[in-house]
Amino acid sequence: MVGTTWTQQAVAVSFLTRGAACVAAVAGVFLGAGCGYTTKSALDEQYQSIYVSAFENASRQYDLQAPLTNAVTRKFITDGRLQIVGLNEADLLLEGIINDYRVKGITYDEEDEVTQFLCVVLASARLTERATGKIVWEEKVMAGETSFYTRAAGQSSDRLRGNAEAFLPSVRSFASEEENRGASEALEQLASDIFYRTVEPW
Repeated sequence: MVGTTWTQQAVAVSFLTRGAACVAAVAGVFLGAGCGYTTKSALDEQYQSIYVSAFENASRQYDLQAPLTNAVTRKFITDGRLQIVGLNEADLLLEGIINDYRVKGITYDEEDEVTQFLCVVLASARLTERATGKIVWEEKVMAGETSFYTRAAGQSSDRLRGNAEAFLPSVRSFASEEENRGASEALEQLASDIFYRTVEPW
């Protein structure tokens, strides 16, 4: 389970997402600018295994943490460079918190009804050496985003980039299937960012 001190810090960041610090991060997403990550690869040959802790959810939306945890775990299993093992056997420990979920209308029809939304999931994540507690990498703000059409737009709700539809069960906490699929795709993108942050140089 995520350490208490770090959890408190990350949750504090989730509240900052409603203030100036996160406004800047989300504005970057809305304006098409990516989040800034360091350029050092976290993966070292000494690391052979990883434990993915269940992500916590500090957002106001439910049904997000399990799909994200499952998506991150699946990516490590598919890649094979780090073996998924139990906590006591792992070289590395991956922890994370979903801090916020946001939607923003981006296109409108003649009656000023939203026809397309931008969906953003914000999270914090940290990778540590399990035995020593040494932080390998830590990101206070990571974002997964996608856009989805409403039924009013006349666009197919089946449009998904990547493999979200093939691998990730749709989130089911929202009123429309379109938003459920959009949230699923945003979580899939966030899972990819967390995975690549661990195994690849940026």
